[in-house]
Amino acid sequence: MRNTRTLRTPGGLSVRADVRALVVVVALLLAAAAASVVLIGTGDFPISFGDVLRTLAGDGTAGQEFIVDELRLPRVLVGLLVGASLGLGGALFQSISRNPLGSPDVLGLSQGATSGALVVIVLMSGSATQVTVGALIGGLLTGLGIYLLAWKQGVHGYRLVLVGIGVSAIVTAVNGYLLTKADLVDATRAVVWMTGSLDGRDWSQVWPLLALCAILVPLVLANARGLRMTEMGDDVSYALGVRVERVRMLLMVSAVLLTAAATAAAGPVSFVALTAPQLARRLTRSPGPNLVASLNMGATLLVTADWASQRAFGADQLPVGVVTGVLGGVYLLWLLVTERRAGRI
Repeated sequence: MRNTRTLRTPGGLSVRADVRALVVVVALLLAAAAASVVLIGTGDFPISFGDVLRTLAGDGTAGQEFIVDELRLPRVLVGLLVGASLGLGGALFQSISRNPLGSPDVLGLSQGATSGALVVIVLMSGSATQVTVGALIGGLLTGLGIYLLAWKQGVHGYRLVLVGIGVSAIVTAVNGYLLTKADLVDATRAVVWMTGSLDGRDWSQVWPLLALCAILVPLVLANARGLRMTEMGDDVSYALGVRVERVRMLLMVSAVLLTAAATAAAGPVSFVALTAPQLARRLTRSPGPNLVASLNMGATLLVTADWASQRAFGADQLPVGVVTGVLGGVYLLWLLVTERRAGRI
């Protein structure tokens, strides 16, 4: 039996809380906060942990305030928001598809957002804002295409994954074609963007992503119960009063928007959406989508990977997408071997 507690509010409401899951969420929040402070203090001008905290509280020197508030804090906030968006989007897709491989990376949503950005870069030589808009449109169109192609009296697990893999292959080929049509300057710019990086991120990337998360995260959590019911099957969900397709459509749109916005802000940072929900589930040992834990795990993974990209390779700094790609690729191989041995694939 799971260790659960019933919490009662003064208004008479009662909420059942999974103690282990709650401890994991709090631990991930503390880990993300600590990693963020360490990352803010990392760079050519190192700042100690205590000085970073004092500067964030408004007690730093003028030089420290400029470095922290203008140069490093926006980058860290973008990393937290991108990681949280990818972790939550991955948890939604894996729950909807009922498949551990049902993440935006595998389904082609990240590649679709990349296509939108490449069209703007290669064909229009657009600005950074236009590239962001292009990535959002590309991700939304790809998500819509996958949904329509996978629809057959509803959207179901393996059909969604198989359609997504096919769309991913097509969109990847389109991306390669666009690169061959670009001149050298635009191709170089496109390849840098496609790597996935937090370099040069400022407050102009923070506010739109923060606003989107402020809208979508409460919306997703408000429908978490319906999502949990759908994991028991459509017939059972209908019998329990869940409007299955409405919930599924709403949450898929939310997941697509979260993924596209994260890709627009930092480029296609790979494998965070795949690994964060899996690691969160293994830590909480809790059934269901584990949305809050996945969100916090994604944020923690990305800021930790960004620190590793700056410090783990000596003088050579790597884009964060390279680090997550290597670690995520190893995890994906391990997951495939585990699923095969369990007889699920």
